[in-house]
Amino acid sequence: MHMADALLSPAVGATMWAGSLAALGYSSKRLKENIDNKTIPLMGVMGAFIFAAQMINFTIPGTGSSGHLGGGMILAAILGPYAAFLVMASVLTAQALFFADGGLLALGCNIWNLGIYPCFLAYPLIYKPIAGDGTNSRRLAVAAVISALLALQLGAFSVVLETFLSGKSELPFTSFVLLMQPIHLAIGLVEGFVTVGIISYVKTSRPEFLENSIASRPLADGTPVKNTLIAFAILAVITGGAISWFASTHPDGLEWSIEKVTGKRELAQQTQGISATLRKLQEKTAFLPDYNFKPPSKEKAAGEKSPVWPGIEAGTSIAGVVGGAIVLSVIVLIGFAIRTFKKRQD
Repeated sequence: MHMADALLSPAVGATMWAGSLAALGYSSKRLKENIDNKTIPLMGVMGAFIFAAQMINFTIPGTGSSGHLGGGMILAAILGPYAAFLVMASVLTAQALFFADGGLLALGCNIWNLGIYPCFLAYPLIYKPIAGDGTNSRRLAVAAVISALLALQLGAFSVVLETFLSGKSELPFTSFVLLMQPIHLAIGLVEGFVTVGIISYVKTSRPEFLENSIASRPLADGTPVKNTLIAFAILAVITGGAISWFASTHPDGLEWSIEKVTGKRELAQQTQGISATLRKLQEKTAFLPDYNFKPPSKEKAAGEKSPVWPGIEAGTSIAGVVGGAIVLSVIVLIGFAIRTFKKRQD
């Protein structure tokens, strides 16, 4: 559900950038109250894992479409909403800058759509009331599925609304929304069950992570985190380095919806203005575009090749591992910067 710049007007893109930056500032301020040296590496490995997990599109049977994990509810349940939002923003920024996944103008929209709804709406309003203190496995599972579904539905609707407000007449509101909502309902069901599986693993191995997240308190000094850090780090490497080969070649829910309405997976890119400038910048910063090596000039001129499955590519593996490492490093740096600022204030 990563939006491209072609879907947005500069005014809408700038507005969503402003909203997302305000939310990032607020999250940093709130996280400063509870951050500790154990939370920071946990944020890093969770970010690396979500980065790798988002590389894997799963086929939605009978539709010709696919979807991928958003991960916002997983992050919020384990880290709490403020740390989760910062992690999601870091993942999406790395994807846009270094892998050309989502536009730079659209980055504010993508952070909002994939971060705000799970972290600040679905988590406190749906997940926490249903999950309670996190000790009841059945309530925890129901909370995870419902909140993941709601977050993705809100995100999908926001994509339609942002495109409509941008004046993209190629995508009529009614036609677009009637495709986006049902396909993301199916994607949300899959995400909900994956979320249940990961949260259940954490509940079994380190239940205090979920309990502390729900209670909005930092981890106790004696809480062991080493095994959890290792487990998610290994998952991130395996997922990004090998499982990513088996990602579905079908268009994702957004591309599929656009193609059903317009006959093309993407709208035409702007050749002038801020969108074109940002696209040129992205071409320079994205050293592994589309999670693979840059094709030689001859291959670019010949056009895109038909995707094959499984896509066993060294470039994909490198993108998964390097991308996870970048996300982990950025998040750890942000975390320690917030921690250092807190110490200076104290």
